[in-house]
Amino acid sequence: QVHLVESGGGLVQAGDSLRLSCTASSGRTFSGNAMGWFRQAPGKEREFVTAISWSGDITVYADSVKGRFTISRDYAKNTVYLQMNSLKPEDTAVYYCAAGRVVTASREPDYWGQGTQVTVSS
Repeated sequence: QVHLVESGGGLVQAGDSLRLSCTASSGRTFSGNAMGWFRQAPGKEREFVTAISWSGDITVYADSVKGRFTISRDYAKNTVYLQMNSLKPEDTAVYYCAAGRVVTASREPDYWGQGTQVTVSS
């Protein structure tokens, strides 16, 4: 199985930046998977944030984060990153790393991370 471990969450002020990391437990098993991020705020449904293909040549962003967030991956470290700039209070949520054959807003990914809390104060 693929085990995804997330880190980098925290409490920041509006306008600040934060970088989340997600590392897969096995390079062999991780190989061939797209990766991405979802988030869930209290009382709201989980929503798709962004995803990147295994090859790295395709990226997708939700309209709410486009222009502010950037997804990238480091194959040597089996790690995907989410660089979040110009954070807003409405970005406050638990952020979940995801991986699978396909990672999009329209289907469940094959694997989930445990989640990391991001809180943005006004």
